[in-house]
Amino acid sequence: MPEAPYDMLGGDATVRRVVDRFYDLMDSVPEYFVIRKLHPADLAGSRDKLYRFLSGWLGGPPLYVEKFGHPMLRARHLPYAIGEAEREAWLACMRQAMEDCAIEPALRAGLMESLFKTADWMRNKKG
Repeated sequence: MPEAPYDMLGGDATVRRVVDRFYDLMDSVPEYFVIRKLHPADLAGSRDKLYRFLSGWLGGPPLYVEKFGHPMLRARHLPYAIGEAEREAWLACMRQAMEDCAIEPALRAGLMESLFKTADWMRNKKG
């Protein structure tokens, strides 16, 4: 059985580190303001939800499903105007977070390819 991306990343501690770096970047880098403004002032809940989601999405413990049920990503994101600019900012922020956390380049590239598909599915406005 092939190793899950969760394990390849280094498990729980690395997933948490990537998520924390992602939100730290989103909160401080002007290029990511386009997605920061879609989040509440306090990012604690957002951090927790992304951490829980990625844990299961990467093949680790299904923490999000255990606490909140099925992610229903598109439905949960419909209240927010998400277009190409938001998709690209989210992906750039995640790419930078993974680079900053020293995720191995080939693994990072594969994850970014999969994340692109998910992020693109979240788009609900033109442009």
